Amino acid sequence: MLGLMQQLPLLTSSFIQYADRWHGEREIVSRLPDGALHRYTYSDAHRRAKRVANVLQQWGVVPGERVATLAWNTHRHFELYYGIGGCGAVTHTINPRYTPEQITYIVNHAEDTYLFFDSTFLPLVEAIAPHCPSVKGFVLMVGPEQMPQQTSLPNLHSYESLLDNISERFEWPSFDENRTASLCYTSGTTGNPKGVAYSHRSTSLHALVACMPNAMGLGRQDCVLPVVPLFHINAWELPYSCAMAGAKLVLPGPNLDGESLYQLMESEGVTVTAGVPTIWNGLLNYVEANGLSFSTLKKVGTGGSACPKATTRVLHEKHGLQVMHGWGMTETSSLVTLNTATAKEQGIGMEDYCDLMAMQGPPVWGSDIKVVDEQGGEMPRDGKSAGELMVKGHWICSEYYQKGERALNEDGWFATGDVAVITPEGNLHLTDRLKDMIKSGGEWISSVELEDIAMAHPKVEQAAVIGVAHPKWDERPLLIVKTKAGEDVSKQALLNSFEGNIAKWSMPDDVIFLQELPLGATGKIHKLTLREQFKNHYCRD
Repeated sequence: MLGLMQQLPLLTSSFIQYADRWHGEREIVSRLPDGALHRYTYSDAHRRAKRVANVLQQWGVVPGERVATLAWNTHRHFELYYGIGGCGAVTHTINPRYTPEQITYIVNHAEDTYLFFDSTFLPLVEAIAPHCPSVKGFVLMVGPEQMPQQTSLPNLHSYESLLDNISERFEWPSFDENRTASLCYTSGTTGNPKGVAYSHRSTSLHALVACMPNAMGLGRQDCVLPVVPLFHINAWELPYSCAMAGAKLVLPGPNLDGESLYQLMESEGVTVTAGVPTIWNGLLNYVEANGLSFSTLKKVGTGGSACPKATTRVLHEKHGLQVMHGWGMTETSSLVTLNTATAKEQGIGMEDYCDLMAMQGPPVWGSDIKVVDEQGGEMPRDGKSAGELMVKGHWICSEYYQKGERALNEDGWFATGDVAVITPEGNLHLTDRLKDMIKSGGEWISSVELEDIAMAHPKVEQAAVIGVAHPKWDERPLLIVKTKAGEDVSKQALLNSFEGNIAKWSMPDDVIFLQELPLGATGKIHKLTLREQFKNHYCRD
């Protein structure tokens, strides 16, 4: 017997339609690349998204065709999310922090037919355009008065001119919810980046779960600032979740320094924000240096890499913010687990709270996790038995785009490449990436554990630990540090901070100080660059 319910496909266009109909007056505020502040409403965004859809249909874009974006977090990029995917095409968000060679590969692999981009990236697009034969036209996301007088780009359009000269009357089509809504590529630290195609169904379910009370807990009372880029895993679904929840949306544009973010948070009344730990370290350094506090902010989502305990302590103890520490990756549509515990709720002291929040929390509904040994056997949830993390669920990649490469094992689980344990309470605790574990004298050393200790030092802003070849021990840990502005600390003082916190054989042998640590395409410290730079550090004559 089948249920007697209406069969409505789960489509991303439903989010902006709902937002327009039921909280159309709620604001969307964005900082543009030129520094100007733009304000309008969800209803305005809906009308302009329909204009985008009309432009694409006028150009003959068909369902399933890939349309690329190379843009910051702004209202125009938000419109493209809905205008492209809503009409049945595929929103292909490209990470501008990739190398030009990687971007060229991605555009060609996806066979993008049009490319929308911010003015910041004009030189980059001019450089790659001759090598991207599938692209028929380019759209600079500015008004006609800001168009360049000279450019090598063929068939270049002004975004605002296109929207001004076309109707906003458009009926969002209904189609199979399993069609691709958007396309993102992995960070490509080994080999070329791989494409992950998110369906309308997976995106809708994921956005819905992100709003649940035991997840981000978003509602109409919130003002949300996604620092995580719109080009990175759909900004952790926030452009969809906020439209569904009715939250005010604040888009920060390209300026993600501490001062810019703080001023935007305070002036717009931001209550919820989300990004990677390096962003929060920069924000906290600015706040601390200027004796400031947060007047409206309540929740801080962090992910992408392990959040240092020192960062959690300052956010929660000094500023009274709820830290939401989660885990996900491109292949999992971001959110799989989320730790939203507070010290008061748990009835524990700050040290125990920081230990708890070093964990990535339990899985949200719609996903499942387990840890396996080298033979694939499931490890007990005892908080001690480490193995490779496996995941499955409604928004987990099953195979990579146009590669014919299955991403799952024979039992339907996705192997993440992360080393983890699961506690008896069901909390995921990542101990390292498989590729970042250090094998020294037959013993495994966790780079994450060492980095956490280094980050607890009051004069350290960023820290990375890498395994470097050693003539006697195969590998030894090397600590690489960026100190806070105006601060100075000796190598020995840093090494002394490890005493009593970790076994002596797992302590770093040396410390390197750098003015800047290399960041990868998603804002995380790029260890591949550091490994190459210091590969002979312990083997020099």
